[in-house]
Amino acid sequence: MCTAIANATDGRILLQHGDCDRRVTPASTFKIAVSLMGFDAGLLTDVNTPALPFREGDVAWNPAWRKTVDPESWIRDSVVWYSQRITRALGADRFRAYVTRFGYGNADVSGDTGQADGLTRAWLSSSLAISPLEQVAFLSRLARHDLPVSEVALAMTETLTRIEAPSDGWAIHGKTGTGFPRNPDGSLDEAHGYGWFVGWARRGPQTMAFARLIQDDRRETEPAGIRARAAMIAELPQVLTEAGR
Repeated sequence: MCTAIANATDGRILLQHGDCDRRVTPASTFKIAVSLMGFDAGLLTDVNTPALPFREGDVAWNPAWRKTVDPESWIRDSVVWYSQRITRALGADRFRAYVTRFGYGNADVSGDTGQADGLTRAWLSSSLAISPLEQVAFLSRLARHDLPVSEVALAMTETLTRIEAPSDGWAIHGKTGTGFPRNPDGSLDEAHGYGWFVGWARRGPQTMAFARLIQDDRRETEPAGIRARAAMIAELPQVLTEAGR
């Protein structure tokens, strides 16, 4: 659907393939933004603090989420309920203010129509939407430390999102996301899932921001975000090098 790469130093688009202007749900890529908020607000301290226990009633469609979770495992295992604990602790006004100051997509955190659930669901196939080009713009600002958060928030988010992969010397940071469009009746269209892999990479003086978005044409067993990451990681060193020439 789209691959986009930008020079993070100035935000200039270096590569763009496919439909990169269309806004869709950010899904779990929004955890990058939530990490910045949590560390900036002092709700998160380091990679291991706070460690929060799972509680009955927490979102747990993935059995791996039914455990105590810290910031490191939150990002690694993409734990939805931990994100929701952070946004609830921020409160609606601070949450909305962060999203607005980040210039994040359409910045609509109202949530599902009539449900008043934006604080915990806006980024989950709901009101908040972002395009691949908007993702690389946001991530370029993050990579060059041009977002209105503390240096601690920026540094800790970089630490949590570091990915160990063959990279030809590039230090890669990224996050997957899997989401779904809505059917006319409001149910999830699980046959046309979205898969995101977004992030940034550094090698020497070069810093690039990237976004890969795919959309399935049938129901798949493996999450679309995982497949988007695998494909992008395989291509990324060569693509980044070519884009930087």
